[in-house]
Amino acid sequence: MSGLYFLLPTLLVIFISFLIIRTAAIALMMTGLDEKRAKFQALSAFSGTGFTTREAESVINHPKRRRIVSWLMILGNAGIVMVVVTATSSLVTSKGYHLPIDILLLLAGIVLIYKLATHRGFIRRWESFIEDKFAKSGVFEEGVTEDLLHLIEGYGLVRVMVTESSPLVGGSVAEHKLTEKGILVLGIERGKAWIPIPKSAETIQSGDKLIAYGSLKFLKDLFSEGK
Repeated sequence: MSGLYFLLPTLLVIFISFLIIRTAAIALMMTGLDEKRAKFQALSAFSGTGFTTREAESVINHPKRRRIVSWLMILGNAGIVMVVVTATSSLVTSKGYHLPIDILLLLAGIVLIYKLATHRGFIRRWESFIEDKFAKSGVFEEGVTEDLLHLIEGYGLVRVMVTESSPLVGGSVAEHKLTEKGILVLGIERGKAWIPIPKSAETIQSGDKLIAYGSLKFLKDLFSEGK
């Protein structure tokens, strides 16, 4: 069963490709793109299909999104080539009754990867891990919304991830005196929920994405604490 030596790398590449797509989708979301469009654009760029001019306009015109999509296209092309080469090699080197066995193993492996890819527990843990890494890296700490607003020099509207180590976790908007510090929290993204203009008693939780207006320097210093 020499075909197995090529079959295992095929399944590994497929699994890694899935993780790359999910990671890129999270990165796009952290630039302000909504979840559905982020997932679609990540899959489209990686596979090279469905990436139309109209759908991609919000990505192409954004520097960070354009960089993410560029890497996706490069990795996608490499991944597709590797899958084709390893899968073909596996089938070509299989002889006799080994050929149908290898085909069944390939299909079974793809089904297992699909089951894992759609398992909520695994997906949630992976997304939380990636979000935390991106947030701590500082790459998206001043992730802008669709339109970055600068009313006065040095002030703007930003979308910031609250990590587990943030001093804001567990406290309310009022307790942290954000308004007194010149920070106006316009909304909180919590999972798939949206809390517009949160009340002063609203407790900030780990994983929240705050849409806040204020001094960009102060916001950067505040959300860098505890990293």
